[in-house]
Amino acid sequence: MATQDLNFALNNPSTFFAPNKPPRHSKFRIVTVKCSAPLSSEGAATGLVERPWNVANARLVLEDGSIWRAKSFGALGTQVGEVVFNTSLTGYQEILTDPSYAGQFVLMTNPHIGNTGVNFDDEESRQCFLAGLVIRSLSIGTSNWRCAETLGNYLAERNIMGISDVDTRAITRRLRQDGSLIGVLSTEESKSDQELLEMSRSWDIVGIDLISDVSCKEPFEWVESTKPDWDFNTHERNSKTYRVIAYDFGIKHNILRRLASYGCQIIVVPSTWPASETLKLKPDGVLFSNGPGDPSAVPYAVAIVKELLGKVPVFGICMGHQLLGQALGGKTFKMKFGHHGGNHPVHNIQNGRVEISAQNHNYAVDPTALPKGVEVTHINLNDGTCAGLAYPALNVMSLQYHPEASPGPHDSDCVFRDFVELMKSVKYRA
Repeated sequence: MATQDLNFALNNPSTFFAPNKPPRHSKFRIVTVKCSAPLSSEGAATGLVERPWNVANARLVLEDGSIWRAKSFGALGTQVGEVVFNTSLTGYQEILTDPSYAGQFVLMTNPHIGNTGVNFDDEESRQCFLAGLVIRSLSIGTSNWRCAETLGNYLAERNIMGISDVDTRAITRRLRQDGSLIGVLSTEESKSDQELLEMSRSWDIVGIDLISDVSCKEPFEWVESTKPDWDFNTHERNSKTYRVIAYDFGIKHNILRRLASYGCQIIVVPSTWPASETLKLKPDGVLFSNGPGDPSAVPYAVAIVKELLGKVPVFGICMGHQLLGQALGGKTFKMKFGHHGGNHPVHNIQNGRVEISAQNHNYAVDPTALPKGVEVTHINLNDGTCAGLAYPALNVMSLQYHPEASPGPHDSDCVFRDFVELMKSVKYRA
């Protein structure tokens, strides 16, 4: 087999210095570098080892026509979804397992992701429901005492696509300017850019019932409270004083843990569980949980909420808040790019405090359409949208954001105590 030699000699070292700046020493050493590689009969180099790093093998094609080349990790294939950005600095595993992200690609604005790996204690649901993960830089190593496996392996095992080495800052700016965009993520070279673009323009998340796929199928009792090592409030811990029926529209585990830690006995029911069956269980209160998608796409859920109003104290979180808004006669609307992150300031009108909150929603309640007697209790300080409601006449309270955090700050955890106090007052009046 023939070989080809490449020779390079440094015969004039002075050319490596800036003009008019002579080298510091007058003596130089002449260096010759010689490289050789075996050639095939066609003259191509053979026997070369594969590069030890990944190359750009994935594309994110947005409906506005932009194409973003990236490196793939996790699962392979082609997936369509709505692209949203999340401003949380930590907690990517809780974000991955938050059912409210069903049908969405989550773009993390924090550039470095994966350095703590994943563990099996921080999962917020039974599986990953999001469409894919978009990040700037994937950590090449992990360093955490609870780490069980790498982020890439975790996603691959759950058939979730991920891409890295993409300009997440530029995409975030585009989303802030134009609003949330539908995109297609693909590692399949057989699909043309035009095909992927047509896929992105032919799919829409609006009007799709995403709750049915993330909700439980049968009722079950939840018994786990927040572990002592992680708890920060021991108010009536494990006393199991109040029975709560929790509607699972995509509920996060930490909502259930916080309720249990505040002394609640919890039965989780599917999203389609009839209101009449709930009342047969004689609950002290009903929780309407968070969940994905458009509240207008689940009229059956609005009907259930409406049937329970005034018959039992109710507490709505995120999707539950939006469903309560519609059940009370109000309207909801799709936001430009939504709220996703663990650093959103909220004004609690009831006590004058400003709370830093964890949020994840693309829809909001229009307070101008609500009937007389319904109070706006919280306002998002970033854009002035309604972040909380109360209707004392019907024992209703709700928050648009996540008081349980996971991930995020615990400023709003006291709302679970408020729900307990509401149930207590109604129970004693009866």
